[in-house]
Amino acid sequence: MTQVSEQGSAEGSSFFAIVSRMRYIERWALMRSTRPENLAEHSLDVAIIAHALATLANVRHGRSLDAEKAALIGLFHDTSEIITGDMPTPVKYANPLIRDAYKDVEDGACRQLIEELPEDLRGAYEGIYFGSDDEDEAYLRRLVKAADKISALIKCIEEQQAGNAEFETAAVSVRAKVDEMAAELPEVADFVAEFVPSYGKTLDQLL
Repeated sequence: MTQVSEQGSAEGSSFFAIVSRMRYIERWALMRSTRPENLAEHSLDVAIIAHALATLANVRHGRSLDAEKAALIGLFHDTSEIITGDMPTPVKYANPLIRDAYKDVEDGACRQLIEELPEDLRGAYEGIYFGSDDEDEAYLRRLVKAADKISALIKCIEEQQAGNAEFETAAVSVRAKVDEMAAELPEVADFVAEFVPSYGKTLDQLL
């Protein structure tokens, strides 16, 4: 006989099985890539970079941010795309109406995912998906957004290093956005200056 807690159900929860499907969502749908990138790979990169940005903020810039939470937000930041699919950036931001409408769709998908959790766990995951009015929390989420853009920049760099001219225009656009963020967020400027130049090199060059 199946044993379940008072909060759980005999049918179980599908939340983590759904999240595991990030590996099936390919990014850069409008682009020809030398190597496809799936959502799971991207989310890991964002988590690592977000943790680094929060750590830089704490060590160098007098912040007291939760770097571990930054990594968690990075890991889950695009899970809504398991339901919605990956909307290409030029389409998503084509105009404010599309941007706002898609944001509502994303929020709805996040709520749908949270509802797949046992009721006693939902509160903990809502804190990952949805921010509070706390100033540090808001700043942390800005860093996760910056990590997302830095990850996209790194993808452009790697594709260009592989000789793929398809990413030339995207690289210029993404670099401009990262530079804009770096002008406002000193830890982003630090990461771009110190760590981004190493991307695209071979292992022999890195070592």
